[in-house]
Amino acid sequence: MGSIKKLFFYMGPYKKDLFIAAFLVFIETTFELLIPKMMADLIDFGVSLGDLSYMKYKGLQMGLCAILALITGLAYARFAARAAYGWGARLRDAEYSHLQDFSFKNIDYFESSSLVTRMTSDVTVMQNAINGGLRPLVRSPLLLLLGIGFSFSMSPSLSLVFIILTPLLALMLFTIISRVAPMYSTLQRAVDKVNMCVEENLRAIRTVKAYVRGDHENKKFEESNFNLAQTAESTNRKAVLNLPVSQLMLYTSIVLIMFFGGRMILAGSLLVGELTGFLSYVMQVLNSMMMISNVFLLLTRSLASAERICQVLEEEPSIKEAEAPVKSIPNGSVEFKHVYFKYSENADEYTLFDINLKIESGQTIGILGATGSGKSTLVQLISRLYEPTSGFVMVANKDIREYGIKELRDSVGMVLQKNLLFSGTLRENLQWGDENASDEQIWEALKTACAYDFVNNMPMKLDARVSQAGENFSGGQKQRLCIARTLLKKPKIIIFDDSMSAVDSATESAIRKGLGDIKGLTKIFIAQRISTVKNADKIVILDEGRIADVGKHDELMERSPIYREIYSSQMKGGSENAN
Repeated sequence: MGSIKKLFFYMGPYKKDLFIAAFLVFIETTFELLIPKMMADLIDFGVSLGDLSYMKYKGLQMGLCAILALITGLAYARFAARAAYGWGARLRDAEYSHLQDFSFKNIDYFESSSLVTRMTSDVTVMQNAINGGLRPLVRSPLLLLLGIGFSFSMSPSLSLVFIILTPLLALMLFTIISRVAPMYSTLQRAVDKVNMCVEENLRAIRTVKAYVRGDHENKKFEESNFNLAQTAESTNRKAVLNLPVSQLMLYTSIVLIMFFGGRMILAGSLLVGELTGFLSYVMQVLNSMMMISNVFLLLTRSLASAERICQVLEEEPSIKEAEAPVKSIPNGSVEFKHVYFKYSENADEYTLFDINLKIESGQTIGILGATGSGKSTLVQLISRLYEPTSGFVMVANKDIREYGIKELRDSVGMVLQKNLLFSGTLRENLQWGDENASDEQIWEALKTACAYDFVNNMPMKLDARVSQAGENFSGGQKQRLCIARTLLKKPKIIIFDDSMSAVDSATESAIRKGLGDIKGLTKIFIAQRISTVKNADKIVILDEGRIADVGKHDELMERSPIYREIYSSQMKGGSENAN
């Protein structure tokens, strides 16, 4: 219940709607509880005595109570819906907003498919707990207590029947609920797996089709889907046992009350109207027990979802803002001082070992190394996407932890290996770099990124539509658009994480020349081609997380066997520009 209490905080302004809905249920239930008593009086003092005026009077009372119960019930539905869906919207907002503060380390902890489920399916479960659970949660205890009270007032001796059966029913329902409770967490994890299969397949649909792996992916999905179906079936099979158990107790009570009540009527100790009203209260009492069991099932499932949502909301971002952050970054100098890094605290080996490297502002740096040597990891430390396990990363002679995260990341432009555009227009995508950028500034950035010509030739130009993930552009076009977007940030440091791989050598050379004209800009190229880094001020050779050597092209050709091996392998292709 602790998780639900924590999430209740996010109810915010909708708490008022929730309490109004609960009050309306209370009023509705009170009206309904008055009707059996009126019906008993109508039979005993109206029908049996032939008093037509009394019958009309009681009939009008019953009708008025029914109408008022209907009105309050309809009003409850309105306020309950507002509370449920308003709460759900605030929970999704809170989760999504908190995700934006996560570092890569935090995001690595959760699977993306699980995060989607926690913001959709789990929040829906919480909404259903309000929509489907608030009414019986308020109504059932009231029906139970008042029903028992009214039935005792009619016939204390006859009340012993359901007083004996009610605890037995409660015990049986508790047994069912205690068995079902742990199964809901398993059910939500099964939903995670189905979402993961769908997400992976859609994200890699071109690869799936290229390798003709559709049947394999279908089989994977069928297995996950079958597992979800089996888990749901097993869970619900146990959960629905509360209905037949409750009905068994209900009909047993009715039979026993009819038997003993009939004998009491024949003996003259009970009136027919009293038995009729008594049966109505018994029905209400036992139905309230059924509703309580359903509420517990809803609460049990919502507890599992609440814990999963709380795990996201309570996850502490591993990268935190400085108490008094420095807002200004004067230049693009970078220095690594004895930097060690590993992705997990429990990892046996470091990804980066004792990195010491100094980059002056305005320099062009090339980073080469085999796959897995730590090139991308190294540059991600500069903008605090990850934090070093030990050691210091300095920008403009200050520890990056002293800067405001926004200011630091605004000053570091990254063109990632995977080029991603968002659905919308080209202008909207490019203005991610600067939301206030004018068309003139955008076209200038496009020229530097060698994207001017193909954008200018498009019918809609900057208003051209971009499909999801930019799938209506080629790889090379997306790379150049991403470079233009990054340039609009006017960063002090720009990092190209193997982001020239989809452009030809002539275009790459033109882009490098355009970047060279930007004064004071520190440029870091992670590359596979020596031609990309040949003219850099420094070339850094990484080997298994360590800096193997640093120098210019000619220097490394003389002393670095790793560099000579890379150069030789590319020259064998007949060109220094070979991939």
